[in-house]
Amino acid sequence: MTIVLAHTISGVSEEHQATALYVDRSGGPERISYGTYFNALPAGYWSHHTDADEVTLTVRTRGSGAIEVFASDHTSASQVVHREEVNGEGELTATLSLAGREKGGWFWFDLLPGEAGLELLSGEWTTESEPRRQGHASIGMTTVNKEDYCLATLDALADSEEALSVIDRIYVIDQGSKKVSDYPGYEAIAERLGEQFSYIQQANLGGSGGFSRSMLETLDAGVSDFTLLLDDDVRVEPEAIYRLVQFGRFATEPTIVGGHMLDMFNPTVVHAWAEKIDLKNFLWNPGPPAHHRHNFNDRNLRATTWAHRRETAHYTGWWMCLIPTDVMRRIGLSLPAFLKWDDAEYSIRAKLQANISTVSLPSSALWHVAWTDKDDSREWQAYFHARNRILSALLHSPYENSGKLLGHLGRIDSKHLLCMEYFAAHIRELAYRDILRGPEHLHEDLPVIFARLRALRGDFVENQLYAKPDAIPAAVGGRRTFDIEWDFPPSRRKLPVWTAAQVARHWASASPPPDAAPQIELVRRDATWWRMPRYDSVVVTDSARTSANVYRRDQAFFRAQFKSSGAALAELRKQWDELSESYRAAARDLTDPESWRATIHG
Repeated sequence: MTIVLAHTISGVSEEHQATALYVDRSGGPERISYGTYFNALPAGYWSHHTDADEVTLTVRTRGSGAIEVFASDHTSASQVVHREEVNGEGELTATLSLAGREKGGWFWFDLLPGEAGLELLSGEWTTESEPRRQGHASIGMTTVNKEDYCLATLDALADSEEALSVIDRIYVIDQGSKKVSDYPGYEAIAERLGEQFSYIQQANLGGSGGFSRSMLETLDAGVSDFTLLLDDDVRVEPEAIYRLVQFGRFATEPTIVGGHMLDMFNPTVVHAWAEKIDLKNFLWNPGPPAHHRHNFNDRNLRATTWAHRRETAHYTGWWMCLIPTDVMRRIGLSLPAFLKWDDAEYSIRAKLQANISTVSLPSSALWHVAWTDKDDSREWQAYFHARNRILSALLHSPYENSGKLLGHLGRIDSKHLLCMEYFAAHIRELAYRDILRGPEHLHEDLPVIFARLRALRGDFVENQLYAKPDAIPAAVGGRRTFDIEWDFPPSRRKLPVWTAAQVARHWASASPPPDAAPQIELVRRDATWWRMPRYDSVVVTDSARTSANVYRRDQAFFRAQFKSSGAALAELRKQWDELSESYRAAARDLTDPESWRATIHG
């Protein structure tokens, strides 16, 4: 039986902001290349992770010219493996072997128009191999007050016959105060999706609570072979969903398959290629710097050497992630984390407990607001960054006394305190104290933790938002910018001495009067960890100077928080082995579907 693995996405206009991801016309009118992110086939991944032994490219065209089919290897060396002259309405068929391509490489085709021009009508990659799994996916999208994004995603899915052909049901888990069902256009889209659509309202249990509800609904329905998790604040390419499901069907073993994240505001930039976790620090990272935020508008896929190597991912983000139901039955649902680290921990757990791999699949992606455009480490999310990182390490770290984790957490606390980000430092200590309470607090706190953190925000002056330009306090030193980078951070060698000097200043110097005018104004991007500690008060604005926050040094708070954060970390270090044992003993119950059912339904 012939099975379509991927459809060529054609008809993308020149005005499309992400044209470079679909078609490359840089060769002029004589050559149009589909060796692009969305239209080349990642042969190395299909070779290594699936049973498919060969694929067939079928291209239908109108006009005259030639079609050339290319194959590259893991070094990016490429060659023409098939060429045909075409005239009128024609069809090219070329079969390519996947054997020996486990290290990497891509397949693609180029059009070489003749004098009369050559138009692509359609293209597809197919195989005669049999998939390991035949089932469809259920989509689970968690949303909190993102009605417009959510409906745009549903609208795109309703318009895609290919995507709907591999979907059993679409679950929207609405945890917001502004209901998607009240938004204009909801009823029409729900009617178009029909029985494939299920809208569920529940209390705000965070991303982990919403996604676990989708997993639970999928398992209870007993129909789908996969759950596909989607963020709500995204823009989807529906073909990517089709490709993820097909890859999951053909994977030799049950595999977690993720799509890449493209930058919503720089749409040809990919955030990361294959994300990693440093177990010594227990910290995630986007992989080698060369792979981070690569712009395919600057360098196309064919010329990006490293993109031809098959990369191993340690985890994949839950902005777009396909999880086999077999995996959920074997290792459970998400940790009750609320948000942060639920996706990374799940892939670590899958690998350690069941030897289940995670693949970040090139050619499958969506657009999401990039992390570079939103720093949530200063906000209420700081609690979850800290708590869930420790939680994941307690469950899975192979190192005694957490490896380097607790030392790194202490340095982050110092940075927040020196930058006068007292709210972040305070709630990070709350995270440490909650971990010390034991695993029982996770499900217990899930329905109330968000409100608890938000209630604390008002106690800290840096959280007061000046939302109008004329309301922003004037700084004595005016506005300072660093357009030309000359003010570098201290070197690794000098950092300990620099830090000690800054801690001594913040400890010993009396606080400025609370009504004193701020010393200086900085744009958020310039308010770095090595600049902020120099001042006693700073106005920090957005780039357009439409809003601002004011940071003020508080000697008494600095001293008290410095001591209490250090004491909490010392207690974590002292109890690490005992805590690790208790959390590991509770791990199965924490992620068990029945535990989640009790939390969701109260």
